[in-house]
Amino acid sequence: MAQMRGPGSYGIAAPSPFGGPTDDKSAQSPLEAIREQTSKIEDLMDTVSEPIKPYLPAIGRFLIVVTFIEDAIRIITQWTDQLLYLHDYRHIPSGLTHLFLILNVIAMVTCSTLVIIRKHSEYAVGGLIAVVITQALGYGLIFDLNFFLRNLSVMGGLLMVLSDSWVRKTKAFAGLPQLEEKDRKMYFQLAGRVLLIFLFIGFVFSGQWSIWRVLVSLVGLVACVMVVVGFKAKFSATLLVVILSVFNVLVNNFWTLHEHHPHKDFAKYDFFQILSIVGGLLLLVNSGPGQFSIDEKKKVY
Repeated sequence: MAQMRGPGSYGIAAPSPFGGPTDDKSAQSPLEAIREQTSKIEDLMDTVSEPIKPYLPAIGRFLIVVTFIEDAIRIITQWTDQLLYLHDYRHIPSGLTHLFLILNVIAMVTCSTLVIIRKHSEYAVGGLIAVVITQALGYGLIFDLNFFLRNLSVMGGLLMVLSDSWVRKTKAFAGLPQLEEKDRKMYFQLAGRVLLIFLFIGFVFSGQWSIWRVLVSLVGLVACVMVVVGFKAKFSATLLVVILSVFNVLVNNFWTLHEHHPHKDFAKYDFFQILSIVGGLLLLVNSGPGQFSIDEKKKVY
């Protein structure tokens, strides 16, 4: 004869023998505990950041292209040095060096302006990605691991610009085209999230190790994983924004170096590249991780 089952046998919490409410927190999974705590922090962050929320997309888009604007200014102000480097060290013919620099400056200024004013984002992002690739080839940096990882992150930020532009398009068009655009947005949000974290991977595996570097690396790697899988992506992206911003000011403080310091240009280049990646993370904070994420799946279930 089958034994009779109590209410707890079916997954239903049995009443407390003292008549009080049942405490289910002991059965809470670690994932749920993390979600609960980060939700409280996110609520606090939302309250504090409420005044700047409407401006986050504009700030993010500007920061993403600021490295291209700085690069265009640097080419113009160091025109002779750039020509000499391309001709003497890269062995590019003189006429092509002029054409290469002119096209790069025009593309960076034009496409950056289009990104900032939110016009023709598809063409603007495509043009800036083309600049990243052609500069890597032209300056011979394509096999430099640190340069490669940083530029993957910059391209991730550009993909976030693209997905953000699709999010903000008018909803007036119904039917199949709208569904196709929604699908594109999901894939580009996922690709942008994945590419954004490569800068931090480069940071972890470069430089000398110290206690603070180990701690920052561990926290940052956890945040990077959370960004990729889309678990509390807004919170983890905000954490990466804080870590990268502090690191940028403390390490890449080019303004403290004198004009002819050998590392001034490198520090300046790194500073503006990290600003661009911070811009991509701000867009992620604003728009969320998209449908390919644990956060989104949690809403469904």
